[in-house]
Amino acid sequence: MPFTGRRSDLMVQDTVEPTLDEMRETLAPRIAAAAAFDGWTSEAVRHAAAEQDIDADVAAYAFKGGQMDMIAAWIAHVDREMERGLRADRLSEMKIRERISQLIRFRLGVITGQEEALRRTLAIMAMPQNVPRALQLGWRSADRMWRLAGDSSTDFNHYTKRTSLAAIYAATLAIFVDDKSEGKAETLAFLTGGSMV
Repeated sequence: MPFTGRRSDLMVQDTVEPTLDEMRETLAPRIAAAAAFDGWTSEAVRHAAAEQDIDADVAAYAFKGGQMDMIAAWIAHVDREMERGLRADRLSEMKIRERISQLIRFRLGVITGQEEALRRTLAIMAMPQNVPRALQLGWRSADRMWRLAGDSSTDFNHYTKRTSLAAIYAATLAIFVDDKSEGKAETLAFLTGGSMV
């Protein structure tokens, strides 16, 4: 339709469609909520899209890579929530071990109540074809945690810290997902006893 200069045309022109990245950010936590019932499936994407009044076909395209694309978006959502909720200046007064512990605790708080989605996530990420990307996602989250904790190393230490933290975080999630203790006491005990640095 040609632009006529009428007010109605201006209103249409001013409408900004979200980018695919913005759409993934919006849908990711809702897909995770649906995944507890529908699994990490196209049905979960459709359910989340309907909640946000987003075209189902466009939402499906945003996650055309399937389950791992959905999971990656959810992990990115947790990363962003951590960065928004625990800024570096809030952590600066803590010792480094406390900073890392606090960052992991915050992440666990974000996903509390979504244990079934996490259980399905861990099973999917453990599939041989998904392991390389799962390791990449774990590394990325560990890197974000270390950066928020104030680490700026660029030597060999940079890699060993992130590799160690990714492993500790993965082990913590494995306990967390089945932890029925009050206040996730078993998970927190493991986290407190683990070596964070």
